[in-house]
Amino acid sequence: MMKDSTYYKHMLSADYIVGLIDGEGSFSVFLHGPHKVGKYSTKNYRAECHFYIKLREDELPLLKEVRVFFGCGQIYHQKDKRPNHRHCYRYEISNYDKLGKVIIPFFQKHQPHSTGRKKDFILFCQIFKIITTRQNKSLSGQEVKQIRELKEQMHK
Repeated sequence: MMKDSTYYKHMLSADYIVGLIDGEGSFSVFLHGPHKVGKYSTKNYRAECHFYIKLREDELPLLKEVRVFFGCGQIYHQKDKRPNHRHCYRYEISNYDKLGKVIIPFFQKHQPHSTGRKKDFILFCQIFKIITTRQNKSLSGQEVKQIRELKEQMHK
């Protein structure tokens, strides 16, 4: 019997998703400085916001259910070369429209329970706001400084 997406949406509850994020999720920000790639170079800083869940390779069906639950995101295979580690899959959302309209409202309504994830989410939202409300595409020196200071408080 083929199961449609509404079946999976009802299988995973908001509480289950929050618990999964508390254990295996991440709200991450990457700050990229000016660099040169081949004949092209950039002179401005760029920031990226990512939400992801990383699970063992055999948990791929669960990540597919999470993707159906949120209605967006991508799943990537991630090889791990470290001893005693398995390959895994990573469910990720880095699209700013989806982060702003799906992920942030969901976690504002259903906050993570763990202190660390809750703190990371609050900082993630502050950085997201800086990035998405700036006047032009380039980050100012003050914005880079703010993002760097907030980012340094994450994942501790």
